[in-house]
Amino acid sequence: MTAYSQIESPVGPLLLAADEAGLREILFVNGRHHPRPDPSWKHDSAPFKKIIEQLRAYFAGEREGFDLPLAPRGTPFQQKVWKRLCEIPYGETISYGELAKQIGNPQASRAVGLANGSNPIPIVIPCHRVIGSNGKLTGYGGGLPIKEKLLALERKQLTLL
Repeated sequence: MTAYSQIESPVGPLLLAADEAGLREILFVNGRHHPRPDPSWKHDSAPFKKIIEQLRAYFAGEREGFDLPLAPRGTPFQQKVWKRLCEIPYGETISYGELAKQIGNPQASRAVGLANGSNPIPIVIPCHRVIGSNGKLTGYGGGLPIKEKLLALERKQLTLL
């Protein structure tokens, strides 16, 4: 059974979804797709206590990583990309091309970009740390202003709480 909860955050409301395997999704309520809970999900805030605590500490600049059971659904290639995203150090960025090289497929920067854009657990799986090869910010599910805020927070240029 998938449980869900919604929390307010400095980057707008976030819809959280998890099941017994772990955190499945973090959705930007004000993002491009205006997500709603799946009708089969059950509203229950109890499973989200730890994630909410860790998200608040992250937004306050007091936490650089997350210690949570994650269970994103995706293809083996997407899983490989998302695993590597979790290894990008806090406050640092890499390009899509560099990420493609790091997963052993240097010609796959577009596929890496698509996998990055399909990340169901943004913030915790830090897809915001991937930028264009020219150093510019590129697409983000929550919108570029949120990506910019997250990177500024991590560079200690901004406190979001």
